[in-house]
Amino acid sequence: MLNNDYDTQICSIAGALALVGERWSLLIVRDVMLGLRRFDELQAHLGVARNVLQKRLARLTEHGLLERRLYQEHPPRHEYRLTDKGLDLWPTMVSLMQWGDRHAAPAAGPPVVLEHRGCGGAVDAHRICAACGARLSVGDVRALPGPGAAPDHPLRRRRRARAATHAPAAAASG
Repeated sequence: MLNNDYDTQICSIAGALALVGERWSLLIVRDVMLGLRRFDELQAHLGVARNVLQKRLARLTEHGLLERRLYQEHPPRHEYRLTDKGLDLWPTMVSLMQWGDRHAAPAAGPPVVLEHRGCGGAVDAHRICAACGARLSVGDVRALPGPGAAPDHPLRRRRRARAATHAPAAAASG
């Protein structure tokens, strides 16, 4: 196992890597940002071993990036939510995603696209809406499946689930 501390490196990048630089950690943060919050959802999407996922979730929780919230009492079930500290990773995640879109995206295109909730404009490299010029924060942006998203991408699954939930209501009112 690789050492995950940087005792000889006194800098903020090394400090950040000590918190989120382990394999799977940023992908867990990404998936929680995309709305996957339950252990089984995260494990199914990531395909990571359950013991590894448990350790990463515990570490991210211990360091205050995630919090566990009870969503069912009998039996007790928890979900993971980003804290303010975890949400502060959003600019970094957007930059890393956009870098990946330029240099490592599937041939079909980016798996995820970001749009301004207010007007539908694209999010630029400075997190400014390309359409209206607004400076955007995490709450101002919606993630949508892009052309390179796999059929089982969580954003596609969420859209199908919403459509199925709203279809009976729409049919009944028609």
